[in-house]
Amino acid sequence: MTTTDSDSGAAADKMKANMERVEALTARLLAAFKGRQPVNPSLSGPDPELFQQAATNYWAEMLENPQRVFAHQLEYWGKSLAHYVEAQKAFGEEGFQAPEDRGPKDKRFANPLWQSNPYFNYVKQQYLINADALRKAVDDVSDLDATDKRRLTFFSDQIIDMLAPTNFLGTNPDALEKAVETNGESLVQGLENFVADIEANNGEMLVRLADSSAFELGGNVATSEGKVVFRNELIELIQYAPRTKEVHEVPLIVFPPWINKFYVLDLKEQNSLIKWITEQGFTLFVVSWRNPGRAQGDTGLDDYIESGILEAVRVVKEISGQKQVNAVGYCIAGTTLHLALAYMKAKGDNSVKSATFFTALTDFGEQGEFTPFLQDDFVNGIEAEVENYGVLRSVIMSRTMSFLRSNDLVYGPAIKSYMMGETPPAFDLLFWNGDSTNLPGKMVMQYLRGLCQKNAFVTDGFEVLGETLHVRDVDVPLFAITCETDHIAAWKDCYRGFRETGSKDKTFVVSQSGHIAGIVNPPSKKKYGHYTNATLAKDADSWMSGAEFNEGSWWHRWGDWLAAQSGEKVAAPKTAGGKGYDSLCDAPGSYVTEKPVV
Repeated sequence: MTTTDSDSGAAADKMKANMERVEALTARLLAAFKGRQPVNPSLSGPDPELFQQAATNYWAEMLENPQRVFAHQLEYWGKSLAHYVEAQKAFGEEGFQAPEDRGPKDKRFANPLWQSNPYFNYVKQQYLINADALRKAVDDVSDLDATDKRRLTFFSDQIIDMLAPTNFLGTNPDALEKAVETNGESLVQGLENFVADIEANNGEMLVRLADSSAFELGGNVATSEGKVVFRNELIELIQYAPRTKEVHEVPLIVFPPWINKFYVLDLKEQNSLIKWITEQGFTLFVVSWRNPGRAQGDTGLDDYIESGILEAVRVVKEISGQKQVNAVGYCIAGTTLHLALAYMKAKGDNSVKSATFFTALTDFGEQGEFTPFLQDDFVNGIEAEVENYGVLRSVIMSRTMSFLRSNDLVYGPAIKSYMMGETPPAFDLLFWNGDSTNLPGKMVMQYLRGLCQKNAFVTDGFEVLGETLHVRDVDVPLFAITCETDHIAAWKDCYRGFRETGSKDKTFVVSQSGHIAGIVNPPSKKKYGHYTNATLAKDADSWMSGAEFNEGSWWHRWGDWLAAQSGEKVAAPKTAGGKGYDSLCDAPGSYVTEKPVV
């Protein structure tokens, strides 16, 4: 047998093995789809009436102002024809040389073949021409209110992003080169990754962003030493071990968001806010929220306040022997902490001495990038979903958040995983991001209808536990940290609500970066700075124009402020709990790993 025959035989054997793998993977895929619990169809796109109204208005604009519409159409035709002629010339007359690329820089088209190869160059340029024409067509639609126009723009951009040539094997040079280089092995491995993601999400497609096998809770993430000292149906309360001989007498409770898990504040020692707080001499308690299943579907905001925030405050006071505590609320837990403080004011309860808010909204008058999803068609769809399952399933929240940054969080990772056959990176923050939670149906609808849509907390008042509450009722000393590029809780929107609080002692800070990186910003990294302004101007732009930029993290600035609210130094406790609250288990606890039944 010749070497050539041997090579051919080996290639044939490999092809046969790959085909057998494809058959097995196909069977697994079909089995995974059988177990699929479908998402309500109305959550996959806006009410068709939006597009119908846009088409009607576009037609009316063409009749009333035809020259404008025809000008844009002729521009599109002219660009397409000129591009075709230029490509023909490149193919035929210039020795297979692509024309000059005059388009904008786009990381999706980083492969040199998008520039040098006439085929890929033509595909890319025509895509960009088509995208520009579609955006101009949307701009031409008139007589839509601002909200509908914003939604139309968002969903048309989603279509543009979805149809990018990079998303298809036949027009993605990276994927094609990898397939040739690996004799098709990359495509088989990509199918393996795709099937694994479908299986992991009960038949729904949600691209895995991190290699989950690289992380273990309590092993290499969430490793700070602590004990669970209290547990009820909603929370586990973790007391972290002190790292100083003396601690401030007033303890600190951190309420993380119950969308995702608390350990974003304790990913690893180098960037752990939990570790840093204990190193500054504070007695720290952190709430770990339960990941709800169908049985917890009737849990509402009243429960999160009464059985979550107020119960944690009560227990910490008993354990510490102090009459007051300091509290931190992050994101939705910050919104809820505002509600709890207003309720405590109504009841004459001064158990919270000061409050800190990380990226917390209270005024939802401007809905920002969530505008497309906070209108009645989507909210009605969510209501139908939670009536069916009892909860808003984590896959829906994850999918919604991902499509706010679809190229970075959906299509880019999908290309690498499914077309290129690459293993997702071992990145702790992305691992945490994928460890999402369900949300109780009752709480979701109260939040969406009462806070987001009606904006009741800053207008007519929001009812909690029989009391009608307003943001102006919050009057304890306050410290707010927001993030400059936060697309979830925009800093200007946070500022507007923060300014409406009734406190006479309030500090506002804007950190560089986004919703997570701006908060998880340890001083040792010296990466992101922050803005401060002692004067709370009438609007956010005025505040920023008078603000001072400070190099480095805001952590020490907040630590100094918190120390002034935390009383004298006393000997650090030698054990967790006490006074009837025994250690139940080690941190990070059991709720953080619980897999709910839906």
